Amino acid sequence: MLFKLIRAERMKLKRSPVWIAFILMPIVPAVMGTINYLGNLDLLNSEWYSLWTQHTLFTCYFFLPIMVGIYCSYIMRLEQNNHNWNKTLTMPVPKSAVFAAKLIITAFMILISEIWIGILFILSGKAIGMSGALPLKDIAVWCLFGTLGGTVMAAVQLVISMLIKSFALPIGIALAGGISGMVFLAKDLGHIWPYSLMAYGMNSNSPQQMLESGYVPFILICIGYISLFTIAGSVIMSKREM
Repeated sequence: MLFKLIRAERMKLKRSPVWIAFILMPIVPAVMGTINYLGNLDLLNSEWYSLWTQHTLFTCYFFLPIMVGIYCSYIMRLEQNNHNWNKTLTMPVPKSAVFAAKLIITAFMILISEIWIGILFILSGKAIGMSGALPLKDIAVWCLFGTLGGTVMAAVQLVISMLIKSFALPIGIALAGGISGMVFLAKDLGHIWPYSLMAYGMNSNSPQQMLESGYVPFILICIGYISLFTIAGSVIMSKREM
């Protein structure tokens, strides 16, 4: 049944305008980050790793949170605008499966976004003539863990978008969350704040130090948050008039 729900969510997004945001928005931080890198070559001397810090400076704290906010608001807006909640919530399936299907399709979109961000990063480095070895393994790890951390943010945003019927307000909350994530990372608390986990997973501040606390704690924290907000979303669906 879960797979049928996921397929239904995918069909809803097939001709969605959110793909425009997916294609265009990551280009902006890629250009900004590359320009910033070229303007600070005297300070940034680790080539690919330094370029990554400049790309993710704009991507993780501003553009990706906005994109996650857009994805989640749009998915929930489809149900609210077309009065689909009554039909959806009367289906003989657990409410947790309904929420999980929306979260899984959002996580898939985040993964595609991460892959696109990685491609833009490589293209940017090649365009400015970087001669060092391309850290493909590191890029893959950054994008995978960024997807996992982004899924935590998506779980939070789906709950917020379920509670707030406005399309724009949850996106603003996502942006504020992304900025707060930067603050928590600066205070070495990025591994416990839901809105920091995407940037933390992407190693945006210190890409040469691959998750100092280890992969397992990061994964467990993300799974814990995803489970928590999936339960919260399921309870809200069960108890609240949608």
